[in-house]
Amino acid sequence: MTTVHRYQPVDRPFRKPEISAQAAPEMVAQPNHGLALPVKLFLVGLVLPWIIPFGSLNLSAYRIVLLVAFVPCSVLWMQGRAGRIRLPDLGLTLFHLWAAVGLVVVHGIGPAIQPGGMLFIEGMGSYLMARCFIRTPDDFRSMVMFVSKLLVCLLPFCLYEWLTGQKPLLTILGTIFPTVEITRMYPRMGLWRVQGPFSHSILYGVFCASLLALVCRASSFRYNGFTAVFFTSVVVGSAVLSMSSAPIAGLALQIALLTWDRLLRGFPGRWKLLWAVAILGIGAIEFGSNQTPAQFYVSHFTFEQQTGWYRMWIWEYGTASVERHPIFGIGLGDWMRPGWMVSDSIDNFWLILAMRHGIPGVTLMVLSWFGLWFAIARRKVLEPVVASYRTAYLICMASFVFVGATVHFWGATYAWFFFLGGAGAWILDSRGHENPSGRTVSDRAAGGAPMRVSRLAARR
Repeated sequence: MTTVHRYQPVDRPFRKPEISAQAAPEMVAQPNHGLALPVKLFLVGLVLPWIIPFGSLNLSAYRIVLLVAFVPCSVLWMQGRAGRIRLPDLGLTLFHLWAAVGLVVVHGIGPAIQPGGMLFIEGMGSYLMARCFIRTPDDFRSMVMFVSKLLVCLLPFCLYEWLTGQKPLLTILGTIFPTVEITRMYPRMGLWRVQGPFSHSILYGVFCASLLALVCRASSFRYNGFTAVFFTSVVVGSAVLSMSSAPIAGLALQIALLTWDRLLRGFPGRWKLLWAVAILGIGAIEFGSNQTPAQFYVSHFTFEQQTGWYRMWIWEYGTASVERHPIFGIGLGDWMRPGWMVSDSIDNFWLILAMRHGIPGVTLMVLSWFGLWFAIARRKVLEPVVASYRTAYLICMASFVFVGATVHFWGATYAWFFFLGGAGAWILDSRGHENPSGRTVSDRAAGGAPMRVSRLAARR
């Protein structure tokens, strides 16, 4: 397409250019250099299951990228080159510092150095990488589509695993470096739960499902209808291959929210109405059931009823642990429970934060994330494409909150959660395309077709 540049002589007042629907498709943005190399390496590292020995450390591929990039990203962030420093940035930093202090208090400084440092690198390293390198709508879209293409590459291996129970990805890559442990599970409905390159099938499912809303919106601005449907189908299908209730529930939530937004797109108060409906639903469960809303969710959204009941007991004894250790938590130690609860697994991300790092820790985490999300939700005067990406981002984050009540995010999924959380902060700094008269130029033509507008400049 041809780039259209309009110039005004310096001795004449600037006049607003007339943009017709016919001319719109010929107008393009400034050159986009694509996704930054550190981000590409990090995202590829997330789906590489290698555990590479390095002295006393066992480093996964994405951790190596984060270790190398952490100091440069921190410098860029402190210099304000990732947008201004915001309260959620400081809150998440304080959470990781509090977690490290708590580990020292509970376990001593020696045993706490490695896990505390790695938690900081995985969390803040991923968050700052997104803050520094995802700064525009093009960056955001490129990131989403890059991960979608990674899922396409993984799909043949995962389909084979789903049908046979064998794990070709881990087997092949295990000939080069050690990989994450192979998880053996019983089949469901005659099919095998896909682990993929992750430590557990649930984590693979959560990773895939988290992309649904993002891919729906990002692909619609980049590709034709068939290609957008293809990538969306890959995301949905990949998540379903995990055969896990939590990722599928996350898919259902995102589909419901996308449908709500689509059907009521002409009603400005649609999200306030949804909040009202949600509050009424929570009230109905609270007063019309013998379970709390949290108990109702963890006991009903499962494939197997016994799994739901077991999660109820995890909630019961997990909250009791928080009451006994409210300040610094229990660190990485075991938690008190009946002898018949053999597994020490805690299928609740938000609960395990409180158990390990105390009430101050989980409070810092929750307030930081919700502070960022509410600020993004309240951002005014956005271009249509940015507003669309904002909706997708917030729906994605809502699914993480929802799924986190029945899943613990660890390893690559923890880093992915923090990266995605930071990948939406650019929306707060988005100003749109403005001409010198101060009026914003819409990125849609009169006929409704997406368009990109080149920057208008005056030549001296």
